[in-house]
Amino acid sequence: MTQELTTSLPTEPVRPSKGPGWWRDAVIYQVYVRSFADSDGDGIGDLRGVRERLPHLAGLGVDAVWLTPFYASPQADGGYDVADYRTVDPLFGTLGDADDLVRTAHELGLKVIVDVVPNHSSDQHPWFREALADRPGGAARTRYHFRGGRGAHGELPPNDWESVFGGPAWTRTTDPDGTPGEWYLHLFAPEQPDLNWDSPEVRAEFDSVLRFWLDLGVDGFRIDVAHGMVKAAGLPDIGRTEQAKLIGSQVLPFFDQDGVHEIHRSWRRLLDSYPGDRIGVAEAWAPTSERLALYVRPDELHQAFNFQFLKCPWDAAAMREVIDESLAATRSVGAPTTWVLSNHDVVRHTTRYADGGPERGLARARAAALLTLALPGSSYLYQGEELGLPEVTDLPDELRQDPAFFRTSPDGEDGQNGQDGFRDGCRVPLPWTRSGESYGFGPGGSWLPQPDDWSGLSVEAQTGDLGSTLELYRGALALRRELPGLGDGPMSWLEAPAGVLALSRPGLVCTLNTLGEEVELPVPGRALLSSAPLSYGAGTVRIPPDSCAWWAI
Repeated sequence: MTQELTTSLPTEPVRPSKGPGWWRDAVIYQVYVRSFADSDGDGIGDLRGVRERLPHLAGLGVDAVWLTPFYASPQADGGYDVADYRTVDPLFGTLGDADDLVRTAHELGLKVIVDVVPNHSSDQHPWFREALADRPGGAARTRYHFRGGRGAHGELPPNDWESVFGGPAWTRTTDPDGTPGEWYLHLFAPEQPDLNWDSPEVRAEFDSVLRFWLDLGVDGFRIDVAHGMVKAAGLPDIGRTEQAKLIGSQVLPFFDQDGVHEIHRSWRRLLDSYPGDRIGVAEAWAPTSERLALYVRPDELHQAFNFQFLKCPWDAAAMREVIDESLAATRSVGAPTTWVLSNHDVVRHTTRYADGGPERGLARARAAALLTLALPGSSYLYQGEELGLPEVTDLPDELRQDPAFFRTSPDGEDGQNGQDGFRDGCRVPLPWTRSGESYGFGPGGSWLPQPDDWSGLSVEAQTGDLGSTLELYRGALALRRELPGLGDGPMSWLEAPAGVLALSRPGLVCTLNTLGEEVELPVPGRALLSSAPLSYGAGTVRIPPDSCAWWAI
């Protein structure tokens, strides 16, 4: 019988919480609530489960927790289809559970960031139900984007926009008398109608929603689709039929419109009106680093996710270019850069990097973790990356729940369209124990099946194993907190062979070998931490392939 990990919650802080400007070099851990920990045995993670596992995060050494949506929702898109922004869905607990979680996190020295979803609501939101019952041009419909169709009988969508999830970005309604009606816009699933941010009601409502959660004590918001809230006037055609992409090389009439910045400025003023350095984090996909930096100007949001870095291949020259561009763009506006390798919408980087097999993927993922934690600015960790979890690629189709998987592409082929359609693979619930029901995720199984070989990847199995990925993360985060030269601040590149990156921070050198063979270098300093064992010659060190090391200087 395997001993369960303790869930006792300390009454005293584990360590002091960071003070003013904490977000500039914070390490923030993303919790996908549905898959983190289940307290009630229904197979789905919940807020009480998160609260019970907060000591793991405090012990890991992160500064803040970001929670994916837990609001009332039909769950058409994992909670990103919100029916009530001020209520906790019974699937995840109660408002009291949310309050308890925030208080416990603060006792442990952890900040709490929650998701807000302002680009769209659920089609079950009272506003959208009112809109469907209203007449064309009625007041209730002005909160969304309703339009008449093209064609002799309005049978064609109002424009040529495609959904990020695949297929048209428009769905036609049915009038109360049963005849075909107007169309409504949804850049994502049909169950997620886009809100119209030209409506004063929409703006006032979200100001109220933000205040509700700030009053409860949250420390900030991750703003979903922060680049998509404003559409170009007249909703013009793109000029081609092509599935919308969250990131690309051109500005689209529904993404990265300049009007979004007025909204974010107003939200910054609202956040600044509260004590305690509350922050806004943009999930903004922009075509260039320079465009992304506009979201973090001094009077706008505090951070924006750096997706250019996430999408960068395992190549030293490409990495250096993205790092340089990212730092230059954010420094131009006085903001910190963020670094992220995985999240709930992309294939886990352990698998993305595994073009030479799973062992190589894990080696690269461990090395990438040390690189990102050595870079200036703030880092985001996705739950399970500290365990080295791979993407689960063999889920049966009948168990998948990603709405993009079920959308139909313009050419009529099902699956593998839209936003990949395979986001379930990075959302498989975490393994906490070596054995037991769902590896300790909860007492009643898990909503997606966990691989049979995850026992050795569990928190319990890796704790105390100095060669484990978990202990590598714990060691790196402890050093990051201890060494004043890490986090926000200056960085410079050092001379290094092709395929190797060497960067200098105050008091520290980081060396990354992206090659498939070991590299011999002069010893940069005193070894602090490495993702793979190092070996030494006379004044030299042999750095293994696909590995990274930190050195005190």
